[in-house]
Amino acid sequence: MPNELTIGFLPLVDAGLLILAREHGFAEEEGLSLRLVKDVSWATVLDRLLYGHSDAAHLIAPLAIATTLGRGRPQQALSVPFVLGLNGNAITLRPEYAQRVRLPGTMGSARDVGAALRIIADERLAASDPLRFGVVHRYSSHNYMLRYWLAACGIRPDKDVEIITVPPPYCAEALAAGDVDGICVGEPWNSVAVERGAGEIVLATAQIWRRGVEKVLALKQSVLEDKIESVRPLIRALCRAGTHFVDPENWDANAQILARAEYLDGSPDLIRRAIADRLLLARDGAVVHYPDFMFQYREAANFPWVSQAEWLYTQMVRWDGTPFDAEEAAKAARVFRPDIYRAALRGTGEPLPGASSKVEGSLMQRTAVGTQQGAMVMEPNRFFDGVVFDPSHLEDYLKHLP
Repeated sequence: MPNELTIGFLPLVDAGLLILAREHGFAEEEGLSLRLVKDVSWATVLDRLLYGHSDAAHLIAPLAIATTLGRGRPQQALSVPFVLGLNGNAITLRPEYAQRVRLPGTMGSARDVGAALRIIADERLAASDPLRFGVVHRYSSHNYMLRYWLAACGIRPDKDVEIITVPPPYCAEALAAGDVDGICVGEPWNSVAVERGAGEIVLATAQIWRRGVEKVLALKQSVLEDKIESVRPLIRALCRAGTHFVDPENWDANAQILARAEYLDGSPDLIRRAIADRLLLARDGAVVHYPDFMFQYREAANFPWVSQAEWLYTQMVRWDGTPFDAEEAAKAARVFRPDIYRAALRGTGEPLPGASSKVEGSLMQRTAVGTQQGAMVMEPNRFFDGVVFDPSHLEDYLKHLP
């Protein structure tokens, strides 16, 4: 009888590795049975995890850190032994604003779109009706990427614009109803808004941070310890799902699986476009190819880099308005568990990085890096403003942010 793991998820394309590990039998071949439970908001996914109704969760990375630190609720230690993907989100504006910030049929540069949006934000602020953006959770990479971009472009979050929470399945409706002027959400919900004519995509979050951490596999620390003999084979199954996910020969079949009612309950065409890094920016427009829009595998995409957890902590300090605390920063860093990832994959064909932390945003070109196992070449991972994040100087980094 296989070991059963119950895993919560939201209907997003980046839940794909969990779904495909189950549907293609990768988990079963590792002696696991996966029971996947769909929710409608990150709050309910987290509640299910914390109250023991699920063993693990498809979760936004900052929420795992916030929960461990007790931000917004009593603290409970979570662990992240696997990253389910990088990027995969977009910023979608109401059509009248999208058409002012970029040329038709294109995604402009993050700097140019931001400069044009600042003019609109100033107009709306002068009219005492500030622009309003929807993000999927206060402690989400969507929120931090949006805020990072706005602030670097001279738009002050919470002062020049408002940012509210809208669960992913309701983002298109919020845009259509005029409750928000823009959304930052994962696929397929940007594309749903475009198909309805409610919005147009102006930017991919991969343009803000080329290799930004996104969704993770999260467990309560106590559950990870109790079920470690199931977690290691789950990591191996998810790696196999990752290789399957990125293979173009599998895109059609995988889009059909993800579109099923029990998973995303959506259009296979929209889902396939996201898998293939293709986006319809505006209704009746042309589909554009943006390489690495979603990044689910290779270059250690699934490795829980401690430096990524530390970057998320700096943004938490920045936008919660709390003082930097070295002990808290260390606790945040320990949420990501490269040791578990390595133990699961040692002796397999998966490349393993030689380090557990790196300077984020420092690579300008393809670079071969040292490994513990296999060979690995990393591609550029820059932030759009050229700022580099060195995890050995967290306080200095925070002091120099706008």
